Amino acid sequence: MKTTEAAARQHGDSGKRRFFGHPWPLATLFGMEVWERFSFYGMQAILLIYLYYEASRGGLAIDQSVAIGIVGAYGSSVYLATILGGWFADRVFGAERTLFYSGIVVMLGHIALAILPGVYGVTAGLILVALGSGGVKATCSALVGSLYEPGSPRRDAGFSIFYLGINIGGFVGPLLTGLLQQNAGFHYGFGIAAVGMAIGLAQYTAGRKGLPDDQKAAPDPIAPATLKRYLGIALVVLALVVGAALAGWIRADNLSGVMLGIIAVAALCYFAVILRSTHVSPEERSRVLAFIPLFLTSAAYWALYSQSYTVITAFFDQRVDRSLFGWEIPVGWLVSVQALTIILFSGVFAWLWTTLGKRQPSSAGKFVIAMAIIGATFLGYLPFLGSEGSNMPLAMLVLLLLGFTASELCLSPIGLSVTTKLAPRAFQTQMMALFFLSLALGFAAGGKLGAFYTEDTEVGYFIAMAAIGGVSALLLAACLPFIRRAMRGAD
Repeated sequence: MKTTEAAARQHGDSGKRRFFGHPWPLATLFGMEVWERFSFYGMQAILLIYLYYEASRGGLAIDQSVAIGIVGAYGSSVYLATILGGWFADRVFGAERTLFYSGIVVMLGHIALAILPGVYGVTAGLILVALGSGGVKATCSALVGSLYEPGSPRRDAGFSIFYLGINIGGFVGPLLTGLLQQNAGFHYGFGIAAVGMAIGLAQYTAGRKGLPDDQKAAPDPIAPATLKRYLGIALVVLALVVGAALAGWIRADNLSGVMLGIIAVAALCYFAVILRSTHVSPEERSRVLAFIPLFLTSAAYWALYSQSYTVITAFFDQRVDRSLFGWEIPVGWLVSVQALTIILFSGVFAWLWTTLGKRQPSSAGKFVIAMAIIGATFLGYLPFLGSEGSNMPLAMLVLLLLGFTASELCLSPIGLSVTTKLAPRAFQTQMMALFFLSLALGFAAGGKLGAFYTEDTEVGYFIAMAAIGGVSALLLAACLPFIRRAMRGAD
C-alpha cells in the first residue's frame, strides 16, 4: 500500500494540502458521504410515518407493527447490499468506480419515491436506494482506510472526522425533508433527497482524481466467463425471490424475519469463504477470528440502535410533547436531533482518542463501553411509561439521545477503523462489507424486536432492550483476552 505522502505526490499534491490535518482526499470522501447521508437519512426520517399515516395525511395506512417490520427489513437490506457492493469493488470495477455508480443508483431510488405513487413507488424506491447505499457504504469507508499507512495512530481520528460528515448530512437532510413533508407532502420530501444525492455526485466527480490509483481498479479481477456465470445465477435468484413473493411466502408482515434468516446464512458463508481462502495468511486468519466477537457485538448494538428509526420514532410521534414555543416539531426532525448530537461530540471523541494515544481503550474495549451505555439508555424511558396519555418532555428525550450518541461514537467509527485493520489484503473491501453485514443482521433483528412493542408491552420491551445491552457488554468483556491475542498487534 502506498504511503500517504507517496500518494499525494503521485496525484500532483505536494503533501502540504491537508483536511483537518489529514490527507486531502479525505475531503472528497467526506463531501460524498455528507450528501449521500443527506439523501439517505432525509428519506429515512419520514419513511415510517409515510407507511403508517392514514391516506388523509398522505400516508399508506399500513398497520404500525407491519410498518416497523418493513423499515427494519429495509435497513437490513441496505447493509446486506454492501456484500454486493464490496464484491463489485474487489472483482469488477474497483472501489472508486463502484462508489460513483452506486451514488447514481441511490439518486434513481429517491426519484422513484418522489414520482411513483403508493406501494409501487415504495417498492421500486427502497430497492434502488438499498442497492445503491450498500455500494456506497462498502466502498467509501474502505477508501478512507486506504489513505492511511498500516498502524497509523491517526486512523481512528480520521474515521471520526469522516463520521462527522455522515452526521452533517444526517442533520441537514431530515430538517428539509421533515419540513417539506409537513408543509407540502411526502413526495416533496423524497424529491429533495434526490436533489441532495445529485449534488453529492457532482462534488465527487470534481475530486475523484485525487483518490489513490490502487483503488481505481479491481484488486482481484474476475474472468469474463465467470462474470457471465454469476450473472446467470443472479437472475435465477431474482426469479426465485419474485416467485416466493407472488406465492405469498414473502410478505410485508414477515419481511424482517425472512431478511434475518438470509443475513445469518450469508454471514456464516462469508466468514467460511474468508477463513478458508488460500489468499489469507495464518496471521490474517487469526485476525479474522478476532473480528468474530466484534461482529456479533456490532449486530446486537445495531438491533438496539435501530429502534430509534422505528419504536422511538413512533414514541416521538405519539408520546413526546413536540411543542416548542407554540410550534409543533416535525416527526422527521428526530433524526436531525440525533445527528446534531453526533456533530457536537464527534470532534470531542476524535480529540480524546488522539490525546490518549496508546493509553486509549482498545477497539474491543470501546465496543464494551458502547454496549453498556446504550443498554442503560433504554432504562431512562421507564419513568414515562404505564400512564395513559403521559408525555415525555422534549428535553428528556434529547438527554436520552445523548446516551445513544456516546455509545455510537464508541462503536460505529471504531468498527469501521478496526475492520480496515483486521482485513486480509485479498478481502479489503469485502471485509468492510462483512462488517456492514453485522448492521444488516442488527437492523433485521431490530425489526423483529420492534414488532413486539405495544402500549401493553412497553415496560417489558424497554427492560428487555436494556438487558440485551448489559449482557452483550459482559460477554464481550470476557472475550477481551482472546481478541487481544488473536489481533496479533493490529489494534
